[in-house]
Amino acid sequence: MSKKVLISGGAGFIGSNICRILLENGQKPIVYDAFIQYVSPFESSYQKHLEYRFRGIKDQVTFVRGDTRDKNDVRKVIMEHKPEVIIHLAALPIADLSFTHTEETTGSILNGTLNFLDTIHEVDFVERFVYTSSSMVYGDFKSIPALEEHPKAPKDVYGGTKLAGEILTETYSRRYGIKYSIVRPSAVYGPTDVNRRVCQILIEKAIRGEKLTIYGGEDNVLDFTYVEDTAQGFVKVALSDSGENEVFNITRGEGRSLIDLIDLIKGYFPNIEIVKKPMQHYRPKRGALSIQKARDLLNYEPKYSLEDGLKKYIEFYEAFNNAT
Repeated sequence: MSKKVLISGGAGFIGSNICRILLENGQKPIVYDAFIQYVSPFESSYQKHLEYRFRGIKDQVTFVRGDTRDKNDVRKVIMEHKPEVIIHLAALPIADLSFTHTEETTGSILNGTLNFLDTIHEVDFVERFVYTSSSMVYGDFKSIPALEEHPKAPKDVYGGTKLAGEILTETYSRRYGIKYSIVRPSAVYGPTDVNRRVCQILIEKAIRGEKLTIYGGEDNVLDFTYVEDTAQGFVKVALSDSGENEVFNITRGEGRSLIDLIDLIKGYFPNIEIVKKPMQHYRPKRGALSIQKARDLLNYEPKYSLEDGLKKYIEFYEAFNNAT
């Protein structure tokens, strides 16, 4: 059955991919977005990437401009469109900015989440609220792969605030019976990323022939996840009965070091120069996350290895740069 799915932050990197998959599955996406960019406008190609994200589907998506930090805004879009499912993605998306923009971090994550939960508990048509958390809630990994039950000990404002949002979501569910799902992504990469995540930074520098600086090298291990796999996981979580009141790691399920990433990039740009620096003390020591729960309950199966995803990402950049 076709459902109306409201996606806060839906014009973004992950949200736009979710829109495509929803349309392929016969759903009706409603994008609720403030259309904010989080890096300097002098360095951003946000507008061009935004156009690319919705190429061919723009007329099939409903767009509503609004700010999740404004409760009246949130209430208005929910009451007007009456979505059966809400996927809450909107937030400051860059963990590294959380200490320098603490008020924006906490406001976009906590206030936005509270505004949705406060409104949802007053209506009877929202069947599922999907909260976007982060693998940063785990802090230093004590066991690998990290299960959803892994101890939570975030080391930055971003991870701490994301964990607080999880607690609020579960609290409102216990108090008001709101049906929810919580998704913890990790190191998402792929076409149209404009928020200076590690893959984007390294690939853009490689294309320009600049030095690549990496922190930690072999010790800095991440669960890199291609954006289409992340989006597919979100849709499965949101629309499956098995996702109700559950927490899921939605990642590739494989830990790869920054050295692995650099070696793959060098396969495309063999002359790049690498500068290695010690890993910053405040970065959590991470690795693979377990996706067994998502496999068992949702039939989630990521398609892209880092090799395959990086190839698609670099091909996109070459085509995109030639077109623009």
